[in-house]
Order: sequence, then C-alpha cells, then structure tokens
Amino acid sequence: MDNDSDIDRAGRAKRGSPFLTTDQAAAYLKISSKSLKRLRRAGKGPAFRRHCRFVQYHIDDLDRWSRDSGSREQG
Repeated sequence: MDNDSDIDRAGRAKRGSPFLTTDQAAAYLKISSKSLKRLRRAGKGPAFRRHCRFVQYHIDDLDRWSRDSGSREQG
C-alpha cells in the first residue's frame, strides 16, 4: 500500500473510521471476500477484530500484512 497519511487512509474507510468490514478490506487488498475469509479461517490472513459479532479489519493491519506477505525476489 502507499505511504499515505493516517487521515487520508481513514478517509477512504467507511465514514472516516479506520475499521473496515470483510468486504471493504478485501476490496482494499484487491482480493475477493471469499479469499479473505478463507485466509482468516486458516489463520494466515491479516489481523482482525471482533466488534460484537462483526469481524473488522484495521487499515494499519491490512497494510502491515500486505507488506509482510509480499514476495521477495532472490538474486
């Protein structure tokens, strides 16, 4: 992800909140919701939180997971 300011990233989230639903998080990562749910169940996806019965992802956690799980070319 880009090195945007917290305010810019939060502005892209629903109503300025840095927390995204599964569908929003999947769109942010440019993967399908089904893939994100599969990764969550396998314990391999980004960190998530349960707010009551709702699963939510913080933008910082999505950025960290994306950065850390990127492929690294060996040369």
